[in-house]
Amino acid sequence: MCRSASTWPHAFATEKMRAADISEALLPTLSRQDIRDLFPGPEHFLRRKATWKLFHKEQEVQQAASPNQENGSNGRGLPTVQVNPCVSETPRPSNPTPPQPDVQEILDPPRTCSYPTLSMLFILTVMDELRCILDRSNPDFISDLKTSWESFYGKAQFYGVFKKLLGPSTTQDKVTRSIAMMKALPEMFPSPVAPPKNLGHASEAMVHILEPTENPNTYLQRRPVFSPVLIICDSSCMLAIGSTPVITFPKENIDTAVLYLLAYYYTFHLTYPKCIATLLSVLQSEVQQDAIHDSYATSSYKKALSEWKKFIGE
Repeated sequence: MCRSASTWPHAFATEKMRAADISEALLPTLSRQDIRDLFPGPEHFLRRKATWKLFHKEQEVQQAASPNQENGSNGRGLPTVQVNPCVSETPRPSNPTPPQPDVQEILDPPRTCSYPTLSMLFILTVMDELRCILDRSNPDFISDLKTSWESFYGKAQFYGVFKKLLGPSTTQDKVTRSIAMMKALPEMFPSPVAPPKNLGHASEAMVHILEPTENPNTYLQRRPVFSPVLIICDSSCMLAIGSTPVITFPKENIDTAVLYLLAYYYTFHLTYPKCIATLLSVLQSEVQQDAIHDSYATSSYKKALSEWKKFIGE
């Protein structure tokens, strides 16, 4: 059974810190190199960045505001290094055989070591990376993105009913409506390429509801596509890429889960799966306001977008 996300540690980080015999009290003392050694490889870039920010952001702000730095010095006669939050550190080569976390521990973790703020910080970090990619000069980017998604979502509810893919939502709660929407979106904006046979419905390329007796580790290992996927259980959600769990968050935040999925496609430069490429392209141009280049505008995308624009009266 899934526990409330407020009590979740990030299982992979917890396991690594336990193996290194690092307590929570020692985390603020870790240098950037220590964090790189603890979480090596490009796949853990956001984890390293979020861990550093969690314990050092306030210190960096205080240093930036120090009077000794007004003349470009750090108080010891050395030049001040200006850190641009939109410039990423260079990832190091990954361990050829990195340890894999037990997904079940993420969905139902032990209570021996809890870092409940890490997962939310990872979400904020990847959303900020998306801002840096799309509109780094806009401090309200995330708020604007959520507003854009809410507008699209509201229209898509009527569009789904129009296409007979969704029923009336008046009697459904937010979680039920969001799940139904994510399952219907690939059919609202269909791709000409069918999903792999052992994947099932195209929506499984982006969301999967975990059965009570289903093992999440086994599901992720057998999944035929390497793409961000949202795993939903009784009370919690987990986002994984390939077979690697990335973040966890409360089920009540599922209405913004599509934005998290899109952010990871951008941050990790992932290719859209062919079976949902039309949908993701529409979300890219209509929600993220990131225009599709002509060379990538497929006929299925143009057709789906034309039908959508006609329905909403644009």
